[in-house]
Amino acid sequence: MADKLKFALALALVAAGVVGFYVLGEQPLVVRVLSVLVGLGAGLAVAWLSEPGRRFVGFAREAVVETKKVVWPTRKETVQTTGMVFAFVVVIAIFLWLTDKSLEWVLYDLVLGWK
Repeated sequence: MADKLKFALALALVAAGVVGFYVLGEQPLVVRVLSVLVGLGAGLAVAWLSEPGRRFVGFAREAVVETKKVVWPTRKETVQTTGMVFAFVVVIAIFLWLTDKSLEWVLYDLVLGWK
């Protein structure tokens, strides 16, 4: 129950920051953006103190560790794969255009007789 209250308080703080942006409409933009950032920071701080917040931080840390284990493709592999995708897209585009024009010719010229 306490975690739900903390989460609700965190959402309220973020909402208060956003509301502050609009309430401070007469103030300089820096002050308005600062109100959003303060609300967001306070909301994150409260959410981090809850059990789901701690679990999320642990999950995020594990995700960073896992991304460090990934073997990322080299620049050459990335360029080659991107080139193959572009070539495939061009081939499919030409095929669809030819199919469209063929069906147009069959329907309009042969079947309906529209020229």
